[in-house]
Amino acid sequence: MSFFESLSNYQLDILKEIGNIGSGNAATALSKLLNRKVDMKVPAVRVVDFDEMMNMVGGPEVTIVSVFLRIQGEAPGSMFFVLTPEEAETFVHQVTGSEQFSLQTPPFEEIGLSALHEVGNILAGSYLSALSDFTSINMQPSVPSLHMDMAGAILMQGLVEISQESDYAIIIDTTINEQDNKNETIQGHFLLLPDPDSFKRIFAALGVKDL
Repeated sequence: MSFFESLSNYQLDILKEIGNIGSGNAATALSKLLNRKVDMKVPAVRVVDFDEMMNMVGGPEVTIVSVFLRIQGEAPGSMFFVLTPEEAETFVHQVTGSEQFSLQTPPFEEIGLSALHEVGNILAGSYLSALSDFTSINMQPSVPSLHMDMAGAILMQGLVEISQESDYAIIIDTTINEQDNKNETIQGHFLLLPDPDSFKRIFAALGVKDL
C-alpha cells in the first residue's frame, strides 16, 4: 500500500482541523496587531509530492515571497508561508495602512519588509503551535527569514534538508481577509516539509502507523 493510500479522509480531516485551529489563533493575534477583525480559513489540506508542490506555486521559475523557518525539537523540518508578490503587497497595505509599499523595484521599504516578516512569524508560530499541541510532539520555530526569489530557488532551501527517504509535503491552503473587506482576500499556502523521521512521527500521532 502506498503512502497516499494509507491516508484516510479522517486523517486528512484531522490535518485540516489542526490548520483551522492554527488559523484561528493566528487570526486572533493579527486582529490584535491590526486593531481590527481578521478572518482566516483553511479551505483545503493536502499531502503532495514535491513536483506537485512546485506546480502548486506556479512552477520553479515563478517569483514568490516566502517566510521560511526551520522546525526544531522532536520533529524537525522546514516550513514556508508562500504568497505571490501581489498578495504580499496587499498584506503589507493592510498591516501598515500605507498603499505605497511595492515589491516591483528594489530597494524595498524596510517598514513593509518588517511587517511581512512579523506577520509570517505570527502565522507560522500559530500553525506550528496547533500541530505541536494536537500531536503532543515538541516543535519550536527558528527565527524566520523573508525571501523573494524564484520558487525553485526558495523551496530548495527546505528540500536540501530532506533525503530521498521522504518525498512529500503537507500543504495548508489559507485565506485571509479583513471582516469589513471581504473583496480583498489574500490566498496563501503553508508548506510543511518534515524531515523523513519527523514525517513518520507526525503521522503516527495521527494514527497512520505504516509509512
